[in-house]
Amino acid sequence: MPKDYYNILGVGKDASDDEIKKAYRKLAHQHHPDKSGGDEARFKEVNEAYQVLSDKEKRSQYDQYGQTFEQAQQQGGFSGFEGFRDFSSFAEGFDFNFRGGQGSRQGFSGFEDIFGDIFSQAGFGSDARKGRSRRRYRGEDIQVDVEINFQEMGEGIEKEIELYKRVKCAKCGGEGVEPGSKKVECAKCGGEGQVRSARRTILGTFQQTSVCPECQGEGKIPEKKCKKCGGDGRTREYEKIKVKIPAGIRDGQTIRLENLGEAGEKGGEAGDLYVNIHVLPDTRFSRDGDNIHSEAEISFSQAALGDKISVETIGGEVKLKIPAGTQSGEIFRLKGHGVKHLSRFGHGDHYVKIQVVTPRNLSREEREIFEKLK
Repeated sequence: MPKDYYNILGVGKDASDDEIKKAYRKLAHQHHPDKSGGDEARFKEVNEAYQVLSDKEKRSQYDQYGQTFEQAQQQGGFSGFEGFRDFSSFAEGFDFNFRGGQGSRQGFSGFEDIFGDIFSQAGFGSDARKGRSRRRYRGEDIQVDVEINFQEMGEGIEKEIELYKRVKCAKCGGEGVEPGSKKVECAKCGGEGQVRSARRTILGTFQQTSVCPECQGEGKIPEKKCKKCGGDGRTREYEKIKVKIPAGIRDGQTIRLENLGEAGEKGGEAGDLYVNIHVLPDTRFSRDGDNIHSEAEISFSQAALGDKISVETIGGEVKLKIPAGTQSGEIFRLKGHGVKHLSRFGHGDHYVKIQVVTPRNLSREEREIFEKLK
């Protein structure tokens, strides 16, 4: 049965890129194996679905080919098949001899040779498959969520996270071979890294090539598998990783750390680590781009006569001059006291909205003063 990637992410076939991304983040966070109650198999399934549906070309191919997409994906992709959608237009101009005869092979006038050449040029030839199957498999990417407070967002911070993940086996160096032993030729594929089978169709006999299940395309297998990792080249260990979070990062932004994901199989390249940043709200401040907004209360007399007040900013307290006659609701700018720009030098600004507090429960003396002002 083909996998329904839309159903795995819980979205419809008309889902937007943002909806797919949102669904993926929610499910990845829910099922991550490092969390209590996490489900590694489900996490891998969600990650696989996202890798396809987040890529416009892969998603288009998946929507069109369905189960065939999964098979072609294992063989290295759909490159070169675009021209085969309309077979009648492709076949126009060729003279097919289905009766057999001299020079033909099983009655197909050499059409197998034509198809074979095209497949080789499109990347589906034996040599191309062999080259792909011999590559070392890259490790899986990991996604984690990290929370920081508003102050940490403004100043930047280094966070240490601990992950339980696949790492390169320290005993065999990721090769999967027991120290003192070596790799020998795979008996199943004869060292080619692939196995072949013949398939007959109305167009002739096609040779199908697939990755050898015994050596996974490497052509060699350990004479003795590493006792620590069982020949996989990886073990599961806890690893502490320091993540530098720059000042000014936005809520929901992601930091990519190359090669800090899971180790690749048989010494392959490690995947990447994606750190999703969540900035906790602060009741004192609100953010608008790289600018900060806050409010400050002053008394009636401060508003009428003017004063200097202390204002909290993300960088600490700053003095703000209140001119005489300030009205409630007026906004003053503290230049350069906002959030640090991520992509350039400098900072945003801090805007302070003034609220004039009307006094309650006046004393007799205060009442007399206000009566005179009246």
